[in-house]
Amino acid sequence: MISSFKWGILGASKFALEQMAPAIHSAKGNSLVALATRDLEKANKFLELSDRLVIYNDYNDLLEDSNVDAVYIPLPNHIHIEWATRCLQAGKHVLCEKPISMAADEIDRLIHLRDKAQLLAAEAYMVVHHPQWQLAKEFVDAGKLGKLVQIDGVFSYNNADDPLNIRNQARFGGGGIPDIGVYPYGVSRFVTGSEPIEVLSADIVFENEVDVWANVSAQFPGFKMQAVTSMRAAPRQEMTIQGTEGFLKFTAPFNPNVYDIAQVIFRKGNGHEQVFKFPGVNHYVNQVEAFSVSAKTNTVYGCSLEFSKGTQSMIDMIYAMNKQLSK
Repeated sequence: MISSFKWGILGASKFALEQMAPAIHSAKGNSLVALATRDLEKANKFLELSDRLVIYNDYNDLLEDSNVDAVYIPLPNHIHIEWATRCLQAGKHVLCEKPISMAADEIDRLIHLRDKAQLLAAEAYMVVHHPQWQLAKEFVDAGKLGKLVQIDGVFSYNNADDPLNIRNQARFGGGGIPDIGVYPYGVSRFVTGSEPIEVLSADIVFENEVDVWANVSAQFPGFKMQAVTSMRAAPRQEMTIQGTEGFLKFTAPFNPNVYDIAQVIFRKGNGHEQVFKFPGVNHYVNQVEAFSVSAKTNTVYGCSLEFSKGTQSMIDMIYAMNKQLSK
């Protein structure tokens, strides 16, 4: 009998409880065996998934558990890199929530540790594991859209009534760009396989040193990308990839099933239209299964640290451009 790939989670976050813990529980060949948290009330909610779950009140104790193969980190942004590093040093594979770091150059040390330890370390960038984005990449690679002209994205939600939310606090690495900007920026890179040449504009509104609205434009080789992100607007998710011969439009590009049912509309210049539907696909489960297979077989994983560094480099460029324009 093949043993399951065993996970531990550092911190009992709401997202871990609602999305990632159930995904691990549901993923084929995976099991959740440990959780580290001092909040017993939250821990009890995780126990509903598995009454065999071992609860630690210290993160380091979980890292010392020889029964844990990999650790999932949903901690506040500013300590992601610290605990990802500690996981690798403890001999654990690690899947860390985005953004995995607050600056691109911080990821270099993690790459070095990953390679030295021969372990898998990755950012939890679940969208690349959804078939709608794999379809989009296939369309672009095959030239079905013609020459790329423009990529546009919008991602917004409103948490203005929750000032204690870590996304609204600079000391925790909050902000809309690191939380949701990573999606339109990253998928633009993923689908096209190219990197931004320069950031053309970065109009950002800050509240208490946290970006709550941003309109960003960037020049890529042969096409432009524009993305609006906001933590002060009604929930909205859209993405369009425009070419000379057709375009792709996404109805739920980043958070399908929660925001809306994932559909990709392919419309050609002659008016012919195809609609691709992806009901019920759980990209969190896909992510867990892909990660465990790569970790066990030492094969290439779909979202490398190098890819994550590229997205963070773009974020660094955006903040730098805004700072320059604000002088």
